[in-house]
Amino acid sequence: MRKLMGQEEEENEINLTPMLDVVFIMLIFFIVTASFIKEAGIDVERPDTFSADSQDDAAILIAISPNDEIWIDRRQTEPTALRGTIERLHAENPKGSIVIQADENSTNAALVIVMEAAKAAGVTNVAIATDNN
Repeated sequence: MRKLMGQEEEENEINLTPMLDVVFIMLIFFIVTASFIKEAGIDVERPDTFSADSQDDAAILIAISPNDEIWIDRRQTEPTALRGTIERLHAENPKGSIVIQADENSTNAALVIVMEAAKAAGVTNVAIATDNN
């Protein structure tokens, strides 16, 4: 009688291997289909321009809000930590450039701070995003 109960308990166990396989396949699917677009973290009203060049290899997007807050990777960054953040992100993609999305109501001082930090980090390809008319 004991052997029969032991066999029944083994038969009643749920095999989790197929479920784990499905979960891992779904995880891989979502990783592959996820969009890897980097965002600065805030919406910016860019100034208008009549002459602009397209920038296709942007690796680092930096946004400057109307009240001169600096945002990288959806996080507000202090000007003192800006150089280190740019160096780290530029090390991940050395061929990429920096695109600064400065709000039309932000000050030039904040823009200069970001450009100087990029220069100090060794990034030479820096662009300023505008709305093309």
